[in-house]
Amino acid sequence: MNLNDYKNKQDFKATDESCETKSMAEDTTQGNIYVIQEHDSSKLHYDLRLQFGDVLRSWAVPKEPSTEVGVKRLAIPTEDHHLSYAGFEGVIPEGHYGAGTVKIWDKGTFELLEGDDKQGKVIFRIEGKRLSGVYCLIKTRGLGSKEQWLFFMKKE
Repeated sequence: MNLNDYKNKQDFKATDESCETKSMAEDTTQGNIYVIQEHDSSKLHYDLRLQFGDVLRSWAVPKEPSTEVGVKRLAIPTEDHHLSYAGFEGVIPEGHYGAGTVKIWDKGTFELLEGDDKQGKVIFRIEGKRLSGVYCLIKTRGLGSKEQWLFFMKKE
């Protein structure tokens, strides 16, 4: 899902979100952006976002991400977001796509160790405040909007 998919779903004049393509200035001078946003919308979930090029690739994780090796979480791909979204916290009003409260749960940088999201396997080192270590995103099945991935910490 590309960046235009998200831009077409949201009215940025009605929310505090930005549709800028510039990155957030703080905490991103070294490495690629990594952020998890707690999103209390119709169901509480966690949005994992990793910078690939000039966009944030995004996965919705229904349960709180684990800091324990091997504890797997479902991760469902969502629309790409602009880099400035990594710093967004606020309320998306009712009636708008993603309505609810968004808070930064964790942020920092990541280093890609192996693969990429197009191959269905991403292994990366996270340096965040809550999560730190080697994590994996592995595509398990599905095509298009039915894709499912697993997100988990890997033993180093």
